[in-house]
Amino acid sequence: MDFNDTPEEAKFREEARTFLKKHLDAKGDKPLRQRVDGTEFMRRAKEWQKTKAENGYAQITWPKEIGGRGGTPMQQVIWNQEEGKFDAPTGPFTIGLGMCIPTVIAFGSDEHKKRYVGKALKGEEIWCQLFSEPSAGSDVAGLKTRAVKDGDEWVINGQKVWTSGAHYSDYGILLTRTDPGVPKHKGLTMFIVDMKQAGVEVRPIHQASGGREFNEVYFTDVRIPDSDRLGEVGAGWKVAIVTLMNERLAVGGSPGPDWGEIMAYAQQAGTMSDQAFREKLADWYVAAQGYKLTKFRTQTALSRGQTPGPENSIGKIITANHLQDICNSAIEMQDHYGIMTDSDRMPADAIFQQSFMWAPGLRIAGGTDEILKNIIAERVLGLPQDVRVDKDIPFDQMKSG
Repeated sequence: MDFNDTPEEAKFREEARTFLKKHLDAKGDKPLRQRVDGTEFMRRAKEWQKTKAENGYAQITWPKEIGGRGGTPMQQVIWNQEEGKFDAPTGPFTIGLGMCIPTVIAFGSDEHKKRYVGKALKGEEIWCQLFSEPSAGSDVAGLKTRAVKDGDEWVINGQKVWTSGAHYSDYGILLTRTDPGVPKHKGLTMFIVDMKQAGVEVRPIHQASGGREFNEVYFTDVRIPDSDRLGEVGAGWKVAIVTLMNERLAVGGSPGPDWGEIMAYAQQAGTMSDQAFREKLADWYVAAQGYKLTKFRTQTALSRGQTPGPENSIGKIITANHLQDICNSAIEMQDHYGIMTDSDRMPADAIFQQSFMWAPGLRIAGGTDEILKNIIAERVLGLPQDVRVDKDIPFDQMKSG
């Protein structure tokens, strides 16, 4: 592995730092989302996205002809690393630009690309991904939302759940079942859906953490023109795989406190002398360094122009469980005060409480621990595939309940 930037990468890193320092504030005691209300946060997020797009930093690896920079994957990694050091309001666009629009580019028509890509890149329109359902979470191919052909349109009825950002999204990519008479992976079709049209109802879900990032989405006789289909009829699983690969290829770390934050808190609370805690701290440090080295492998492959493999699935398993364990230990150290979630009264602005409530969701979003372990077992370690008894059974003959 190569741990150092090449001269070209070092030059780009300095360019990125200079641009970011000019346009953003460094991270403060509280993130921007906690310092301003939702309307102001969204205004700043769209403004920042437009600034990035106008200067060639919105999607660095995309071709110049569709608004990108035409850069390398390693340049994108460097940009993500440097942008992460600032209080950048990027959240609302992560799913659209990271998963949805790449799918539109891969399977959409020229008209689709002309209509949607530029506006999404500039932050003018936000997208969501409509895959999971109450009875089909990790088993996406088991979904029941139906699309029935009616002339040049499709009529959609069904429900999606855990849809991040649906309440502020303008468009989404929607996976439906168009043929229940074939095995479940073969009867799916993907569409572009206008989230503001008649028949689409979005209901935010009140989470244990107090947030409302996820939603239930109901479709009642929603009409979508056949021209807004992505890929061939019945080939929706192939389209969905491209979306899921983009989702799991992200190179990033834990979205919450790590061993450094809990060590700082332990020093403040006077618990560093506890031998059991010191052993835990050592385990967290070793796990973090192991994940860091795994990311270096990915970054080295990107730097050499190679494609990283399925070992990227390791990252989310480690970070999600790591985050949950760290936050649980911090709350235990606070004894009965650990139940308090007031950021103005609790240590570290109650980040341990907030992240503790969020961590279980992280173990589900983007593929559950079990699904990712199967990917690692089969595609990294070369173990036999998991038994799938429903692989060749028509969907309408499968037992459910």
